[in-house]
Amino acid sequence: VLDDVHLDIPAGTRVGIVGRTGSGKTTLISLLTRFFDPTSGTILLDGRDVRRYRIDDLRQQFSMVMQDAVLFSASIGDNIAYARPNASHDDVVKAAKAAEAHDFITQMADGYETLVGERGLRLSGGERQRISLARAFLRDAPIVILDEPTSAVDTLTEKEIMAAFSRLMANRTVFMIAHRLSTLDDCDEVIRIDHGRVSRLDGPPGRQPHNKGIQTEDAPAGAHPGRHVH
Repeated sequence: VLDDVHLDIPAGTRVGIVGRTGSGKTTLISLLTRFFDPTSGTILLDGRDVRRYRIDDLRQQFSMVMQDAVLFSASIGDNIAYARPNASHDDVVKAAKAAEAHDFITQMADGYETLVGERGLRLSGGERQRISLARAFLRDAPIVILDEPTSAVDTLTEKEIMAAFSRLMANRTVFMIAHRLSTLDDCDEVIRIDHGRVSRLDGPPGRQPHNKGIQTEDAPAGAHPGRHVH
């Protein structure tokens, strides 16, 4: 449960979120994407209550790369294209290249037609994450949510994925969840969530806002997001 949360996130800001397991980090993200609503308070996207958006339109504003990438029992190409079903094959390949996934895909016998198995079990953790990252590039949403996206990969793979993340985060509003502060060096500001309470930590100087931002006003146990987030 989140309690007495007030945040104003200008568009284009990179926000790091830290806190212990169960502190409310995932709750905040679920509120931003309206998997549930707050019991009181408001979340604004570009000054508009997120509850006034059609749910599909709202979620199109977000790209998400989670700790445990969810893949379907389909081809690699179809899994990437899930982010934008009308995308061309060239668009899928471009997204895979941006995510550092194209090389390992083309080394497989069936390339982009390779079946990944149930929940992607035929792929390594790093390969699954890069496919998830390719989805985010393909969706090209103005707000990006990264939830411990490199926690299950080795050090070398983490470096490659982080390089791709840097490209993905450019000119976007970003929320990056982490357990370790050291993984949030590129963030403009860092907030800590502890027992549902939010506090700000010192962070790098802010960048100029570009795209979407979010605002919350005294939002407990739920909140609503926006392109400019308050």
